Amino acid sequence: MEKTLTFQHVSYLWDEATALGMSGDEVALFLYRSNLLGADLRLTNYAGGNTSCKITETDPVTGQPAEVMWVKGSGGDIGTLTKAGCANLYVEKLHQLKNRYRGLAFEDEMVGLFEYCLFDPKCATPSIDTPLHGLLPFKHIDHLHPDALIAIAASKDGEQIMKEIWGDTMGWLPWQKPGFDLGLQLEKIVAENPGLRGVILGGHGLFTWGNTSYESYINTLEVIEMAATYLEANYGKKAPVFGGVKRAQTLDAAARRAQAAAVMPVLRGLASGHRRMLGHYTDDARVLEFVNSHDLARLAQKGTSCPDHFLRTKIRPLVLDADVMQGDAASVKTYLEGQFEAYRQDYAAYYERSKHPNSPAMRDPNPVIILWPGVGLFSFAKDKQTARVAAEFYTNAINVMKGAEAVSTYQGLPEQEAFNIEYWLLEEAKLQRMAPPKSLSGKVAFVTGGTGGIGKAICEALLQQGACVVAVDRDRLNETQDELRKKFGKDSALSAPINVTDAGSIAEALRQSILQFGGVDIIVNCAGLSISKPLAETTQADWDILNDVLVKGQFLVSQEAVAILRQQKLGGDIVNIASKNGLVAGPNNVAYGTAKAAQLHMSRLLAAELGPDKIRVNTVNPDAVLRGSKIWEGDWAAGRAKAYGISVDELPAHYAKRTLLGEELLAEDIAKAVRVFVDGSLAKSTGNVLNVDGGVAMAFVR
Repeated sequence: MEKTLTFQHVSYLWDEATALGMSGDEVALFLYRSNLLGADLRLTNYAGGNTSCKITETDPVTGQPAEVMWVKGSGGDIGTLTKAGCANLYVEKLHQLKNRYRGLAFEDEMVGLFEYCLFDPKCATPSIDTPLHGLLPFKHIDHLHPDALIAIAASKDGEQIMKEIWGDTMGWLPWQKPGFDLGLQLEKIVAENPGLRGVILGGHGLFTWGNTSYESYINTLEVIEMAATYLEANYGKKAPVFGGVKRAQTLDAAARRAQAAAVMPVLRGLASGHRRMLGHYTDDARVLEFVNSHDLARLAQKGTSCPDHFLRTKIRPLVLDADVMQGDAASVKTYLEGQFEAYRQDYAAYYERSKHPNSPAMRDPNPVIILWPGVGLFSFAKDKQTARVAAEFYTNAINVMKGAEAVSTYQGLPEQEAFNIEYWLLEEAKLQRMAPPKSLSGKVAFVTGGTGGIGKAICEALLQQGACVVAVDRDRLNETQDELRKKFGKDSALSAPINVTDAGSIAEALRQSILQFGGVDIIVNCAGLSISKPLAETTQADWDILNDVLVKGQFLVSQEAVAILRQQKLGGDIVNIASKNGLVAGPNNVAYGTAKAAQLHMSRLLAAELGPDKIRVNTVNPDAVLRGSKIWEGDWAAGRAKAYGISVDELPAHYAKRTLLGEELLAEDIAKAVRVFVDGSLAKSTGNVLNVDGGVAMAFVR
């Protein structure tokens, strides 16, 4: 059959030259195909679906050839799949498991038996979908969750629509929880219908295949393209999309973002009742079309369909009343508190009426997805990546509902079936195997001067402990953001411009933090500069800029940030980077030393005021951090060298020699001090000063 190479609704990414370089290596071609499929979010979302290939390997025990299946392992992502993320199993042994299968009531025990089928005992853990691939006779198999296919799979008339599109070349299996029995059902339908090019799993997704990796790839794209084309031809044909527009879009993008930023810290605080959450906001056109429609309430209540969707989004979102949300801040806060409480009670009732005697305890009852007509979608989860992915999955669910309603009637999964997936004991076991959170997981740090030597070191120290970081500064923004994201992941860091002497600039930088992560938890005032002059040479301009940046800047940033911390009601930390010079009277240092002393005392004053809000305020006093510091790039080094009667090159040794420990101070040393104030180690410490100066007796706090 001649294959289609031109598509409108999916991306054809296969490169012949690249594939030719892998010729003869079926595993490499399988991984290449998997990565291409995972690169197009119209085909499957992050960690959604799985792919496989079957090849002949040499059995290390018998030395004889054996058929071995390579398949995406549990929890992997086909877009980034490597050999290390694959399970590989003897195909013959998987078939022999049929002799051990005791029926639907004993599905879960089969997963433990997969380990006895492993070709390489050190490979990735096999997923629950392993038999769905292993029991089929095809060499290459793709199981994906494309929106276009799920729209048909979640339609009341899905099977009939399938025949209208593909005739007798596609098979249909009604909804069934993934497991060994579903693998048997797939094997049976293929055996009874030898001409099939794929199978649709009702309410779930798609299975397609081929004799080669390329054939499977093309077959998958063609099937999805045909479904998407069919849906496209029917949008608005039967009725307006989502019943038409109920609320005309009156807010432009800037106004939507402003409203989102104003309320997101309140949402985050309410969503963090079980554990601290990070947020994500989107006003994607597909989201706005849904939230502004007549059918929003009806379809949102039906819940999602594909298991991959509701495992990340919960079965239903919280839908806000757009009119009530236009009230004043106090009334909106009261309304949201009531809505969250109602959602929690509804979720608890869902758990109680659906639970089994051996069900895991009820998990966090707060909503993951929040829909605000006119503004967009908010999602909250344990980390930024999970929150972002949850929003992506709910956008997929919106696409599914749109398609299903265009050609039939959308059907979510029955509530009990949804519960059985959400509280599946195997899913619970997977959650229990996850690594414990790091000390700063779920927290957002806002670091001024974040692209300088000390500031960037602070960012890295907090990122290492699981925090997300917003590095704000005047320059090196893109460079710093790229570096931090490359090292800690694309969802971990954000850079933004700031002028710490301007309240509007500070508010905008914090607004970006809110829209990116949901709020802020840790504020590190590290922005600074230095001027070293004797009294007679110190100008009023010198005095003003030092006090504006160091003192006024610390005051304005703290003031703006505390307003957000109070909205969240989650406590927080302010750490101010002052200096040994705030405690020691040194030569030629009147403006800088005075400003640093003011920073130090402001910290004490804020600690006294903010304690009832559970906001801790502490100070780190560095001294002479030369390497990588912006301060030492200017005239400061020359000024200090002149004050001490030495050359600039002699400064590091001079500063180290004068300390009690005889050690040079590094940016990393300051960063560790900040970390210890905020990582829970000193959770009951506020108003304190931590000198990181190698030991300068004159700076001892008395």
